[in-house]
Amino acid sequence: MSTDSSAAARPILSNRRVLRIAFPIVLSNATVPILGAVDTGVVGQLGEAGPIGAVGIGAVTITSIYWAFGFLRMGTTGLVSQAHGEGDRSEVAALLTRGLMLAWAGGLLLILLQLPIFAAAFSLSPASAEVESLAAGYLRIRIYSAPFAISVYVLTGWLIAQERTAGMLAIQVVMNGVNILLDLWFVLGLGWGVSGVAVATLISEASGAALGLWLCRAAFRDPAWRDWPRVFDRVRLKHMAVVNTDIMIRSMLLLSIFTSFMFFGAQFGDVQLAANQVLLQFLHITAYALDGFAYAAETLVGQALGARARPALRRAALLTSGWGGLSCLAMALTFAMAGGPMIDLMTTAPEVRIAAREFLPWMVIAPLTGCMAWMLDGIFVGATRSRDMRNMMLISASAYFAAAFLLIPIWGNHGLWIAFHVSFLLRGLTLLARYPALEAAADAPRRADAG
Repeated sequence: MSTDSSAAARPILSNRRVLRIAFPIVLSNATVPILGAVDTGVVGQLGEAGPIGAVGIGAVTITSIYWAFGFLRMGTTGLVSQAHGEGDRSEVAALLTRGLMLAWAGGLLLILLQLPIFAAAFSLSPASAEVESLAAGYLRIRIYSAPFAISVYVLTGWLIAQERTAGMLAIQVVMNGVNILLDLWFVLGLGWGVSGVAVATLISEASGAALGLWLCRAAFRDPAWRDWPRVFDRVRLKHMAVVNTDIMIRSMLLLSIFTSFMFFGAQFGDVQLAANQVLLQFLHITAYALDGFAYAAETLVGQALGARARPALRRAALLTSGWGGLSCLAMALTFAMAGGPMIDLMTTAPEVRIAAREFLPWMVIAPLTGCMAWMLDGIFVGATRSRDMRNMMLISASAYFAAAFLLIPIWGNHGLWIAFHVSFLLRGLTLLARYPALEAAADAPRRADAG
């Protein structure tokens, strides 16, 4: 095992260090909505509804498919942060190779299976013949970005694990910048329409992966990145597979809660459905603000666990959770004071505004009921306690569906929102109950396979 002699001289865990990790992530998240607005705005200049709908359906479809591989980002961060904390430079390099191999295998599999995947997607979201045809053309181009887009998950996870979150911001800025410039050129300059948007995005994702590889070039200076016996070590591969599988199951359960929330809300009519969708945007805003501190928790907790430094692990958990708690409190106060005007910015429909205001209190308290779950997610990712994440999510999802079926007939949409909050609270409380075991792992001897 190649170790870093500086492992024992890690920087002091401080508020400044937490903010240095978190701030670039918050900025990176702030750029995400810009790209969707530009894509829509560019095709909107064509003066037809079809291209706008096609880009919307195509982007949602392909993003959802790629999102299924998001476990690679979290799994990579947890495993690499622990190897980094342990000072095992060879394993840090080998983990990048393993992750990229999985990303490319997954991307190539999506390309091979594109026809049945797209057919299933269109069956779930039927559209007019014109929109479906344009969207199919968009997807046939975008699917070839799969290996690059999924690789970005691995590359950003690898960078985050080593506190190089400015690199993540750079990748996001370059991808969005290239995409926007090529959107304007291909669609408005060359007249390529929907296909131009797809080609622009493909090139931008390839550019992001290329920049990510360059930012991770230090790994390729260590011969371990192509030390094939280490890369294909059965025990390490199995551990990586278990961690990533558990996180994927956890993510699918979380997705089932959000998806069913919209389906359950549909029974109350179009106005209520639209109001719920508007209010959920507040939750996305909170998640974007909190991601920086959750990612900081992943990094710092993982490094402390890798170094078998229990006091550092506890301090990392407390510091990052403190900042996360302050962020959630700020979000709750913002929604309480400015929720009405924010709703008015999102919709001009008077009936939707009225309905959204009625249920705004549920979103005001959402940052408070969800904060514990969101921050503990980051802590458990860093510690790669993926089985606990999976099991606690299963408990909270089961409680959510039970509460929904019991409370919706009694209190309607209010019952649905109560069930939503039940899932937040129960996930946070059950993870908190498992935290002592996580912390105790820092006292356990290192696994034999890690040496």
